Amino acid sequence: MKLNLTADEVLATTRSVRKRLDFDKPVERAIVEECLELALQAPTGSNSQGWHWIFVEDQAKKKALADIYRKNWEVYASMPGREYAAGDTRGERMDKVRDSASYLAENFERAPLLMIPAIEGRLDNLPSFMTASAWGSLLPAVWSFMLALRERGLGSAWTTLHLPNEREAADLLGVPFDQYTQAGLFPVAYTIGTEFKVAKRVPAEKFIRWNSWT
Repeated sequence: MKLNLTADEVLATTRSVRKRLDFDKPVERAIVEECLELALQAPTGSNSQGWHWIFVEDQAKKKALADIYRKNWEVYASMPGREYAAGDTRGERMDKVRDSASYLAENFERAPLLMIPAIEGRLDNLPSFMTASAWGSLLPAVWSFMLALRERGLGSAWTTLHLPNEREAADLLGVPFDQYTQAGLFPVAYTIGTEFKVAKRVPAEKFIRWNSWT
């Protein structure tokens, strides 16, 4: 089922979905493959198409990935959060963001499937132009995948806290660690309800600079 949203609606309402993931409704492989076909239309440097996509349905492997994630979440959650000035919407939302992130950490393996995107090559200690090129050849496709999910009533959340133990995850899934770099760990599920609001953001004017930084 498609929601028939406009392009602007999809862009403005694709959220990181955690508490509203439907853990009880199966996700069909066909719809995932349909979303990925769209995602692969994203730009990729030199038309390299060096992306790879690992979808995990096996419950034992999902649990193992979730355990890796939780181990690092516990460390991250114990760290002091960033402080914002009074009235900053980021500070006002922080408690809700942390609460939903904690919920996901506790329930990660309940998602019908997990997805790990990867890119050819190891990006450790490379010059910035090389890492920027590599990520620029993968991340647009990942975001397109999330947009395609949204249009079909599914959701996800971009997480990276399993990556301190990337090699462990690679060994679990049979990924050649010395040849591929993982970009995140994504729960994929239908959403509970399909109405998502435009988020409160700091006005764009706060981030725009013309011709120079100052």
